[in-house]
Amino acid sequence: MQGFEVAELLREQVRSGESYLEFLRVPMLSMGLYVLEAGAVDPQGPHLEDEVYYVVSGRGMIHVDGENRRVEKGSIVYVAAEVEHRFHTIEERLEVLVFFAPAESG
Repeated sequence: MQGFEVAELLREQVRSGESYLEFLRVPMLSMGLYVLEAGAVDPQGPHLEDEVYYVVSGRGMIHVDGENRRVEKGSIVYVAAEVEHRFHTIEERLEVLVFFAPAESG
């Protein structure tokens, strides 16, 4: 079994100095923690894998394939492979669990 605590992942993400911390990788799934500060610009583009976001904390918007949606603690968003998407109008630091299926190739 592998188990993870969000609080420890947040500490590890801060230590890494990166906005994205991958913490699990198996052939059919990878998981990471993505953190964007209030007012940040999300640089990501489409991925080759399906993706699910679960917002652990924070508030903002996500743009997916021409549609905008408000996200906050507890929001879950599915993004199909190769679809344009990004977070924007980040009002409060976003802490987001990211699930890729299959595992992210990049």
